[in-house]
Amino acid sequence: MGSGRPLGLLLALLLAPVMAFVAAQEVATTAPRRRNAYAAMMYMGTPRDYEFYVATRVMMRSLARLGVDADLVVIASVDVPKRWVQTLQEEDGVKVVSVENLKNPYENQGNFNTRFKLTLNKLYAWSLVSYDRVVMLDSDNIFLQRTDELFQCGQFCAVFINPCIFHTGLFVLQPSMKVFKDMLHELEIVRDNPDGADQGFLASYFSDLLDQPMFHPPSNGTKLIGSYRLPLGYQMDASYYYLKLRWSIPCGPNSVITFPSAPWLKPWYWWSWPVLPLGLAWHEQRRENLGYGSELPVLLIQAVMYIGIIAITRLARPGLSKLCYNRRPEKSITILHTTLKIAAFWSILAAYAVPFFLIPRTVHPLFGWSLYMLGVASLLSIVINVFLLPPLPVLTVLLGMLGSLFVMAFPWYSDGVVRALVVFAYAFCCSPIVWSSLMKVIVSLQNLVERDAFFPRLGESTEMSEFNKLY
Repeated sequence: MGSGRPLGLLLALLLAPVMAFVAAQEVATTAPRRRNAYAAMMYMGTPRDYEFYVATRVMMRSLARLGVDADLVVIASVDVPKRWVQTLQEEDGVKVVSVENLKNPYENQGNFNTRFKLTLNKLYAWSLVSYDRVVMLDSDNIFLQRTDELFQCGQFCAVFINPCIFHTGLFVLQPSMKVFKDMLHELEIVRDNPDGADQGFLASYFSDLLDQPMFHPPSNGTKLIGSYRLPLGYQMDASYYYLKLRWSIPCGPNSVITFPSAPWLKPWYWWSWPVLPLGLAWHEQRRENLGYGSELPVLLIQAVMYIGIIAITRLARPGLSKLCYNRRPEKSITILHTTLKIAAFWSILAAYAVPFFLIPRTVHPLFGWSLYMLGVASLLSIVINVFLLPPLPVLTVLLGMLGSLFVMAFPWYSDGVVRALVVFAYAFCCSPIVWSSLMKVIVSLQNLVERDAFFPRLGESTEMSEFNKLY
């Protein structure tokens, strides 16, 4: 009897997580389903899958924080990692619908971009027939306020960012298996699609949307019938903000910001701010809703590594003279000089490039830029000591970059045009300084090659010069 009680207690402890999970699943299945949903999609097969996973989590959590009266749904292809799906369900409260990837029949079009290959999975939104209305979203949206009135819109509603073509980064739809099957049929017969993506297909399928009335939510909360154009405030292109560094959209509420511009300037990339001031707004939402716990260990490891490199180079101070032992004729000196210049400049370029690619892309800009500057400084310290270069000219470009960040981040510009002019003026003034520093580096390399003390003839001893004693 005495040994049975500990065994039973052990079994209870082992089974407790399982029973808790089952209970949670029962609660989830018995919880009342809402009539409407905000939905996004996730698929695999691009170099940026993880970034869009993080962006989707931030958007869904920001919607939950706003207290929207709707389910949060992610339409995920079956190859999305199970741990991602589990995180979305258990930590973010998202309902995940697993689907097979739709075959894209437009892959052989001349203008087809492979990164849009699986965007037609967005059509699965019409299969969510358990909901009255669905707001389908891209992951690069920032919600400034609740937009639940969108569920009062009709069978299809979207925003015209372009004067003639609506944008599919946010649209309202009424799920329908009839419409979904018809869309699949249109894919089979290869309906005309200008870009081979969801944007071109939906613009072709709902080609009459431009002639439809503007959506105004009824005050009594009833749902409209038909198709409507949504006011621009429901899908504000970030470019409108940059013109005046504030929103000035009079036609509708300023509710949702989207970033349809260059793919490598999405708001979640640390380098997008302060180039794009709104990048900080996205990261503020991430800080409030998700945090940066997954990236912090990597940042700390890299910071310690860079500080260690600086400390070692300060103590060791290796000289290029230790690598050269024989003085050759003038022809060899010319070859050596050319080789040194190439090696030095490639080393400098590597010092600027390597830290950029090592930093996790979705960290906070303040973390990202600080770690980048530290990484570049540490690698440049190796270049300076190996090639015996003057520190200030080599570090000039880094200091110029730091200054440009302060110029772009200055918060008191009257509008975006003034900001752009100031940045241009700063770059114009810095150009002669950068060129002068480049010339000093070249002269330093030339002097290094011609200095006999650094290249003694084989078998000869040479007294260390005063310059070399410093290193």
